[in-house]
Amino acid sequence: MRNFDETTITDAVLERVKAAKNDRIRQVSEALVRHLHAFIREIEPTQAEWEAGIDFLTRTGQMCDDKRQEFILLSDTLGVSMLVDAMNHRTPAGATETTVLGPFYVQRAPEHPLGADISGPIEGTPLLVTGTVSTAECEPLAGAIIDVWHSDDDGYYDVQQLDEIGEFAMRARFRTDENGRFWFWSIRPAAYPIPHDGPVGKMLEAQGRHPWRPAHVHFMIAAPGHRTLVTHVFAADDQYLDTDVVFGVKDSLIREFACMPAGTAADGREMRRPYHHLNYDFGLKADTDARRAEERAA
Repeated sequence: MRNFDETTITDAVLERVKAAKNDRIRQVSEALVRHLHAFIREIEPTQAEWEAGIDFLTRTGQMCDDKRQEFILLSDTLGVSMLVDAMNHRTPAGATETTVLGPFYVQRAPEHPLGADISGPIEGTPLLVTGTVSTAECEPLAGAIIDVWHSDDDGYYDVQQLDEIGEFAMRARFRTDENGRFWFWSIRPAAYPIPHDGPVGKMLEAQGRHPWRPAHVHFMIAAPGHRTLVTHVFAADDQYLDTDVVFGVKDSLIREFACMPAGTAADGREMRRPYHHLNYDFGLKADTDARRAEERAA
């Protein structure tokens, strides 16, 4: 087969990829070819535009290193990350909705006792975070592992300033008590821009978009027999809730970071100055496969 033109090239490529031995690879390859060719036919790029597109992808790859993943940033800002998340985490009633993991998660964060202050050397307005973890049927989950992390009041995460602070901060792991409750202290996070000094930032500028994410606290919650939950809780008063650059905001994940006067806090701590209080009750989706494995083991 030869002498291809704009009307015959797509079928020719599809015929070639039929040779794939793996059915899933064949399915993905065929869909990629169909949609990519349809995209090219719709926009009819000039040769210069096609070269500019190749250059954009090249520069995106060149921005990636062990601290930055520009392709994930590209996926996030085009809504692809949230689309993949939504398709993989359809939630039943009673289960908390998910959102993107984000680039600042750290495995094996330090574990702290309930009630600890995890702000470390970072200063800011105190924030008390309380809540519960339960099944989607509202049964408390004791011993659930909760990873939390968030930015400071300038919008920076600890991993962005480790050289200055010398330790993890605003990041920890907790275990729920016998009633599925948890509580800890930190500082109130702020809205922040995603890294926009690279190709993705230039793309946002060209599209007339800003690079900002609304203030939020990240949660990753795991319990035996349940799907691990990855989500955020967003500040209800943030100006970027409706224009989050990565499309991660959902109404069910918005809560008041309530302003509280000095005095006795909900956990019994005496506060000499005003603080904020965030409360959220999480529900975990049952992992049917894990439940079956546990039942067989028993």
